[in-house]
Amino acid sequence: MTKKQKKVLIRIIIAFVLLIVLKFMPISGWVAFALYMIPYFIIGYDILRKAILGIVHGEVFDENFLMAVATVGAICLGDYSEGVAVMLFYQIGELFQSYAVGKSRKNISALMDIRPDYANIEVDGKLEQVDPDDIAVGSIIVVQPGEKVPIDGKVIEGSSTLNTSALTGESVPRDVSEGDEIISGCVNMTGLLKIQTTKAFGESTVSKILDLVENSSMKKSRSENFISKFAKIYTPAVCYGAVALAILPPLVRMFFLQMEPAWSDWVFRALTFLVISCPCALVISIPMSFFGGIGGASKCGILVKGSNYLEALSETSYVVFDKTGTLTEGVFKVNKVFPETEKIAEEYLLTIAALAESYSSHPISKSLKEACTKELNTEQVTDIEEIAGHGVTAKINGREAAVGNAKLMQKLRITYTECKEPGTIVYVALENEFIGSILIADVTKKNAKSAISSLKQNGVKKTIMLTGDNKKVADAVGKELGLDEIHSELLPADKVSLVEKYLDEKDAKAKLAFVGDGINDAPVLTRADIGIAMGAMGSDAAIEAADVVLMDDDPAKIALAIRISRKCIRIVYQNIVFALVIKGLCLLLGALGIANMWAAIFADVGVMVIAVLNAMRALNTKKTG
Repeated sequence: MTKKQKKVLIRIIIAFVLLIVLKFMPISGWVAFALYMIPYFIIGYDILRKAILGIVHGEVFDENFLMAVATVGAICLGDYSEGVAVMLFYQIGELFQSYAVGKSRKNISALMDIRPDYANIEVDGKLEQVDPDDIAVGSIIVVQPGEKVPIDGKVIEGSSTLNTSALTGESVPRDVSEGDEIISGCVNMTGLLKIQTTKAFGESTVSKILDLVENSSMKKSRSENFISKFAKIYTPAVCYGAVALAILPPLVRMFFLQMEPAWSDWVFRALTFLVISCPCALVISIPMSFFGGIGGASKCGILVKGSNYLEALSETSYVVFDKTGTLTEGVFKVNKVFPETEKIAEEYLLTIAALAESYSSHPISKSLKEACTKELNTEQVTDIEEIAGHGVTAKINGREAAVGNAKLMQKLRITYTECKEPGTIVYVALENEFIGSILIADVTKKNAKSAISSLKQNGVKKTIMLTGDNKKVADAVGKELGLDEIHSELLPADKVSLVEKYLDEKDAKAKLAFVGDGINDAPVLTRADIGIAMGAMGSDAAIEAADVVLMDDDPAKIALAIRISRKCIRIVYQNIVFALVIKGLCLLLGALGIANMWAAIFADVGVMVIAVLNAMRALNTKKTG
């Protein structure tokens, strides 16, 4: 509890004790008035001050004005205890709301506890702590075990294991060593690391993520905008309604019914009407629900840039995927080896191919070298010749080897057996004799198939894949994952055109989400109703282009994001309906004289407390189900 909240609590306790004491004292007249004013001003001076300032600044119709008018009016009618009680219970509600909002913010701060307090630099052999903002690009910083990585950079010395849970929501550790890129926000768990910074602190991943979460409240949902507009119309309307309730019935009784006007009775009803009408339950709980939803999502490694995007996610009916880096790992790996005869071992075939490609930096060459379990002796490789668009030829221990695609085999007039598996095929020949082929393909992510299945279980009507890859590979991936539609051999402009086609065809209420790696898919991410980027644990392009960023590149998080958004929207609608129904009923009862000031207090404070408690549920998220 903050100091301010503690002061309010002390005022509440003092005012409550004084009110109880005064209720049992035999006092009346001016003495009663004077004594009741003590707890009234103790508990309500700040509300009265805000109401006066609101009038001075032309912002009359707010909850402070409603409470001030209602309580002052009750006191003027001689109902001192009820006037004090209304202000007392209103402050209890405000204290509860302040505590609940503070708790939500604290929870989100804890979830996003990645802001570094300092960076270590080495000065004369000793470590010195400095402000991360003061570290220039290219500087060497030291991160000790247990410390947060303050700035993005490259490891130049040391090896360690990183805890990335603050960024990804998952506790899977990541090993790093010399030469590896490293991003801010991770916690160094084991070894000492020396890192050369590649960005300024303000441009680092940690700063961008914190800005994203902190500014998410700026982009309001339709529900929040509705409540803001509703409050601007509703509050003046009920004030004028209360004035009419205080004046018109007595006048009707006096002039038309020839009865006593009963001014005090109708004024009291009008004051009760004002207390009931206070819209704080809606004004507080709706933004808090979205705030909780965004915080709950960030806990799971899902960054949502605003409550408008959280609301749009709940209406997602179409999900369009890029393939490489989104549904697949985006890394070439040897999938299968096909020796031409039984006499040729798979390992031998891989070794010949890896040796021939040993001096190439091409991704295919890298995958061949990684798949080869034997240590490669590159000294036995000579006369390497790289033939663009075909492959390489080389001599291995004096024997001529050719490793490449079908075009290379045809160019060298080598008879080969065509491999029809989907993927990249590397054909291998030795001394002009074909010895086998190797299938290299981008492998699907381990959660990709379950991600598609989960989306369909969560009401997504259609899952679509767009890729620039060839048809055979695209169809194989699409079939394996269970996608509804596959479009292959596309240029970036073709992807935009297809997304626009789906946007035109879908229902107006249905939303289309595009999921990409955030680097080469920026035009499509921007064009879709919701752009979801695989954040690669903080890719700049992903954070810039997308509306939602998945910090651990897990496609299964898309269905989770949709579930979180739908839970949040359910809570919002529950609070809207609950608050309006209870208030509407109490307003009617108050106008008829059935509901007294105590019912008014429940309608205001009680409804607000229940709505805020309900809103806090948005912070709690389940990663499965």
